[in-house]
Amino acid sequence: MIVQLTGTLIELTASHAVLDVGGVGYELGISAVTAGSLPEVGTPGVTLLARLQVREDAMTLFGFSTREERSLFDRLCAISGVGPKLALSVLSTFTPSQLAGVVVANDAGMMATAPGVGKKLAGRLLLELEGVFAKDPTLVGLATAASVPSKSGIVAPAPVGVSGVEADVTAALLAMGFTGEEATLALDGYEQAGATTTKTALEYALKRLGRRS
Repeated sequence: MIVQLTGTLIELTASHAVLDVGGVGYELGISAVTAGSLPEVGTPGVTLLARLQVREDAMTLFGFSTREERSLFDRLCAISGVGPKLALSVLSTFTPSQLAGVVVANDAGMMATAPGVGKKLAGRLLLELEGVFAKDPTLVGLATAASVPSKSGIVAPAPVGVSGVEADVTAALLAMGFTGEEATLALDGYEQAGATTTKTALEYALKRLGRRS
């Protein structure tokens, strides 16, 4: 099993990369998130974590910039009806931290923004991924960073200056890569909207951010 490759990056697009490893070129399917993390073409010593899928008619390599992304790829591909193409579509739409937030918020609307994921499939993905971020050893850190109570009881410290639901949701949004200003704007009016729990307030904030993106 090929689990990692290190070589010179000789080709890069939003969907694939080619590494020259000892004179042999390896083409790997990648997400847009991984593509954005890679250096310029021609850079030596580039490492990608890998996953090899073997089928009757093909052997296909996929590359990942982080262990969390590779683990999520495995989890997604294990879901009935989800192949590697759709898994990469989801991982191109959300970073691992963002996907953790979407799953915790049970936000089917946000999940359905990934190309190829309709509303029905979005609901099934949320159901299948429920608990994954608390139980998978590779992904449990994302649940901690998201600062949302999980089935394992993991809760991160609240940011200074806020408390309760607002603190939990602000920490979760910051962990997903949003700025403090974006978090504040996204939470504007959450109490008036009746989003009084961490789960509903995070869902409210993510929907507002989705409308502005």
